[in-house]
Amino acid sequence: MERAGGRGQRGLRRVHIERGYLPNAEGSALIRMGRTRLICSATLEERVPPWLRGAGKGWLTAEYGMLPRSSHQRIARAAGGQINGRTHEIQRLIGRSLRAVTNLQALGERQITIDCDVIVADGGTRTAAITGAYVALYDLLAWMVRNAIVPKIPLTDFVAAVSVGIVDGEILLDLDYEEDSSAQVDMNVVMTGAGRFVEVQGTGERRTFSREEMSRLTHLASKGIERLIARQKEILGIDAAGQTPLLAKKREAK
Repeated sequence: MERAGGRGQRGLRRVHIERGYLPNAEGSALIRMGRTRLICSATLEERVPPWLRGAGKGWLTAEYGMLPRSSHQRIARAAGGQINGRTHEIQRLIGRSLRAVTNLQALGERQITIDCDVIVADGGTRTAAITGAYVALYDLLAWMVRNAIVPKIPLTDFVAAVSVGIVDGEILLDLDYEEDSSAQVDMNVVMTGAGRFVEVQGTGERRTFSREEMSRLTHLASKGIERLIARQKEILGIDAAGQTPLLAKKREAK
């Protein structure tokens, strides 16, 4: 099967992540996966939701939206702050994925809000949001270390996400819009750097799928996520020992 850009069945679209894309945010990134583009930002607030007050730990939540002309047809802006079910589901997915690798206890009673705004949609927006948002979150937490708010970055692992699917009987990695809209089976997979699943969303859109096909889909997704996490590490400047230049300098200063 010939795919856009000449990539094979197991090929990712070209990944580009630009750190610090928004100068006013504590952490931000522009992520491009092929033609799909999102801006992800991370904001620190000195408060927690009412149900967490006095618990001595923090919270991380996410918001997601698509700009009106991010798609082929104009998407109406949400009126009065009302969001549709798809948007709500994606926001919850992004939040769950990042909380899975964040030590909320170490934040104290503070909230981190992740904003993911789609500026061009060509498939895989929710998975690109998770991959890009991790970089924005990391930079916010590094900002907290530099400002002596926390002693070290309170992350337990990396996390990234990718789509896989069955299109015309073939198992493909990282579906673009055309592939996603014609997929017989569609799946989104979120996984940590240690290879542990955070979430698997799989749907038989046009046919059912077997246990063996599900295993092949998740295996291919895991290989793609390994490459995405390697890209995150490259962008963040993390060395083989798992340390950034920022943290190494702080240790030397002690």
